[in-house]
Amino acid sequence: MTSSQFRKLDESKIVESLTALRDRIENQFPDSGLGRVADELIAVAGEVAECAEYLSRTNWPIRIFAGLLIAGMFLVLYLAGPRVELPAGAHKFSDIQSIAAVFNIAAVSGVAVLFLLRLETNLKRRRAHGVLHELRSLAHVVDMHQLAKDPAGRRLPEPEITESPKGAMSPSSLGRYLDYCTDLLSLTGKLSALLVQRYKDQEVLSEVNEIEALTSALSGRIWQRIQLLESALDAHTGPP
Repeated sequence: MTSSQFRKLDESKIVESLTALRDRIENQFPDSGLGRVADELIAVAGEVAECAEYLSRTNWPIRIFAGLLIAGMFLVLYLAGPRVELPAGAHKFSDIQSIAAVFNIAAVSGVAVLFLLRLETNLKRRRAHGVLHELRSLAHVVDMHQLAKDPAGRRLPEPEITESPKGAMSPSSLGRYLDYCTDLLSLTGKLSALLVQRYKDQEVLSEVNEIEALTSALSGRIWQRIQLLESALDAHTGPP
């Protein structure tokens, strides 16, 4: 195994980690909403892998199409140019209009050329934006699942039970549940990073950084709840 393999994310390894995490959640909390969120994240991981592959490829059909259109516009300008003749010393309004028409055509052609040159980039950004929007939404869904779990209200140890429709669980189960939430958020951030691993674009990178900052902030808030739960357990099991 070469050292370069340790310098980049492997989407297959991320999917394996997600699958193993989903199985642990389903084993500890059967039929829980968090398990279904993990399933959705696995499905989105496939979309992320496809999008990352799309972003890293050169879209030759679009480039060839854009090149042909640009060449066609320059050809039209070249053929139209000789038709506009300005006699020496002429100051007629019609001559001024002819010159303005040529400049207008050149300006419109310049805008069209710029659009065609950026067409591939814009399409890739749109595709990446759609996938990143799904990851951002899933991060908020994970956060919603942990918000209903109140460590302060679970001070006394209870018999080990899994998640019920009302969300009742023992302190140890609650700790594992919150820990699974942080794992899902961490893997969500890793999935977003896949999109900029082989595709360098400032706008996409900015969105990825926002998602990583979001997942880190949400994980930090969950860890505060875990620490609160541990403090409550220590206070209950400590010396009288």
